[in-house]
Amino acid sequence: MSRIQEAFNGKKAFIPFITCGDPDLETTEKLVYAMEEAGAALIELGIPFSDPTAEGPVIQAANLRALSGGVTTDKIFEMVERIRRQTQIPLVFMTYANVVFSRGTENFVKRAAEIGIDGLILPDVPYEEKEEFDSVCRQYGLDLISLIAPTSHERIRMIAEKASGFVYCVSSLGVTGTRSSITTDTGAMVRLVKEAADIPCAVGFGISTPEQAEEIARSSDGVIVGSAIVELCGQYGRDCVPHVAEYVRKMCSCLYCAHE
Repeated sequence: MSRIQEAFNGKKAFIPFITCGDPDLETTEKLVYAMEEAGAALIELGIPFSDPTAEGPVIQAANLRALSGGVTTDKIFEMVERIRRQTQIPLVFMTYANVVFSRGTENFVKRAAEIGIDGLILPDVPYEEKEEFDSVCRQYGLDLISLIAPTSHERIRMIAEKASGFVYCVSSLGVTGTRSSITTDTGAMVRLVKEAADIPCAVGFGISTPEQAEEIARSSDGVIVGSAIVELCGQYGRDCVPHVAEYVRKMCSCLYCAHE
């Protein structure tokens, strides 16, 4: 069983997202350990990019802070090497195609696999252009995580049949960011995936409160939260670790309730 599969094994997985280097890489590393201790099952590490088209203002601002602080992909790889000496929690990179292209797709994926990354999420790569990345990821044992949107409908089965790791169900149209309510029938999206493939489904985009997380988790295998956590990093800077840990602990507690 892969580390990603283990993240969903017998529990609802809480998956936090953080932007690497916001406020700095030393704090990012501390956040990984603190979030694991608080109950996170898998962690998404965002590699900052100058034009993050899928992101709302909170994560866009985090990307700019990280890049302004001198964060590079090489420095992030070095950080992950340090993290892997301390923990085996599943780690997935989330970034954009240009970040991968700029290093050469095979060089990027090979290096990511060598340092212990388990998967890759590229939100700007549509299903039709997935293969050029997916073939390389398969070669080096990385899962290229597929995203499905509320508008996917008839495409969901097609995407699910070739998905690996887990399926990222996007709960809201538009960019990332907290929302007061989730109106998409995410349960229906999950059911369509499950009809096509035996693969975990985690729901993200817009989820920020324990109540939202518990409701979403009742019909899915996991919940992904980014903007609410990144907002804490922006608010508290280098002092954010205990605040993020407490937030993750509350969210994980709600997912435990959803699993009961």
